[in-house]
Amino acid sequence: MPLPRGDEAGAPYGPVSGCQAPPEVIVVHATGETTRDGQPVFADAAGTFRVEIVADIARPLATIAGPGCHTILRALPLP
Repeated sequence: MPLPRGDEAGAPYGPVSGCQAPPEVIVVHATGETTRDGQPVFADAAGTFRVEIVADIARPLATIAGPGCHTILRALPLP
């Protein structure tokens, strides 16, 4: 189901599939900003984790550091 613009979303973030640790879910909110491509920008409460969400895929706008971290994350609308 496509994520409506301006909605709150959860972006699971963490180790690659098959790892023992579960992914962390980061709640992001629309910032009112857009990317160069016109996609809405979403950010966590601190504003440090920023993503664009296209077709239920959250793409971080900055490089994610750490071993085994995904750079393409699934975005899920929150109730």
